[in-house]
Amino acid sequence: MKKILSVVLILSGLCFVGCTDEENNDEVLAPSNLTVSSSQPEEQPGVVTVTASAQNANFYRFFFEDQENFVQQNGGTASYTYTQEGTYTITIQAHTTAQVFVSQSIDVNIELENGGLPSLEGYTTPESYAGYTLVWRDEFEGTSLSSDWTYEIGTGSNGWGNNELQYYRSENTSVANGLLTIEARREEFSGRNYTSSRIITEDRREFQYGRIDIRAKLPQGQGLWPALWMLGGNFREAGWPFCGEIDIMEMIGGQGRENTVHGTIHWDNNGQYANFGRATTKQQGTFYDKFHVFTIIWDETAIRWYVDDVEYNVVDITPAALSEFRQQYFFIFNVAVGGNWPGSPDGSTTFPQQMQVDYVRVFQAD
Repeated sequence: MKKILSVVLILSGLCFVGCTDEENNDEVLAPSNLTVSSSQPEEQPGVVTVTASAQNANFYRFFFEDQENFVQQNGGTASYTYTQEGTYTITIQAHTTAQVFVSQSIDVNIELENGGLPSLEGYTTPESYAGYTLVWRDEFEGTSLSSDWTYEIGTGSNGWGNNELQYYRSENTSVANGLLTIEARREEFSGRNYTSSRIITEDRREFQYGRIDIRAKLPQGQGLWPALWMLGGNFREAGWPFCGEIDIMEMIGGQGRENTVHGTIHWDNNGQYANFGRATTKQQGTFYDKFHVFTIIWDETAIRWYVDDVEYNVVDITPAALSEFRQQYFFIFNVAVGGNWPGSPDGSTTFPQQMQVDYVRVFQAD
C-alpha cells in the first residue's frame, strides 16, 4: 500500500539562461508546458520521486538539495533520499540545450519514523570474544568515511568483470547516525543508467586470519547485487584470481532471492580458475527486513562462514593449491546493479536502494 503525495505545476513559455539573445531565441525553441509531480512511497521513508514532462525537452535536471549539484536524466524521472525531516525545495529544469531551459520549483515535506533515525533492529554480536583481541573496527561514527577507506570510481573493465550496469561514484556513499550507507540509484551518469558506490581498504587496512563480523542490512529488488568481500593484498601485482577472493556475503536480488546469501572463495587452482561456495536461506523474512551479522572465522587451516552466529559453510585451505588464502586481504563493500549473475533491473525494481552497514570488526587470536 503506497501513500502518494503529489504536486503538479504547469509552466509554459518561460525561458532562462541563453535565451536573452533574439537570434538564439529564433534558432532554439525552449521547452513548454512543463508539468511536475512528486511521490513519496510509504514503505521507503525519506524517498522522493519526481516526474517531469515538457514539450520540446531533450533532458531534465533535478536539484534536490542546492543549486550546485543536480541529477541529469534524459527521461523525466529522478529519485532522492532525504535523511532528515523538514520541508525541502526541489528545482526541476527542462532543457532543450544546456543554456536553454524552463524551470519550476516545488516543495516537499519529509516526515520520517523515529524523527528520521534509522531502525537498528536485528541481530548483533559482542565487542569481545574469549581468546581474541579486537585489532580494528569501524563503527561509522561521524559524517564521513574514515581514512581507512578509499573509493573505486567508474565502470571498471567490462563492468568490473561482470557486465555490471552502474557507474561507481563517491556521492552514493554517506555516513550518518552511526551507519555507512551505499545507495544504488536509477540515474543517468557518464553513459550509464545507474549509479552506486564501491569502497575499499586496500593498502590501508589489510588482515591475515581472524574473526570478522559485519553487521548490515541489505537492499532488495531484481538486479541488485550487494557484496561484503575481500581480495588478496597482492591483487595489483598478481591479478585475479591469483590473488584470491573471499566473499563474506553476496546477495542476489529479485525473484524471491532476498532471503538467501552466499559465502564463496575464488582462486587459481594450478593454472585453472576455481571457486567453492555455499548459500544459506532464511525460513522467514528477508535480509532486507532488518540487520544481520555476516561473519567469517579464518585461520591457517580453514575459513568458516556464519550468519547470526549460525555456521553454513566451511572450506579447508591447507592444500598447497589454496595458498592464496594464507596472506593479507583488504575489504571491499559495494552494491552492484545488474551483471551476469543477478541480471538487469526490470519494471518491478524500485530505486533508490540502500545497503547499510552498522559496523565491521576484526578480531585476531591471542
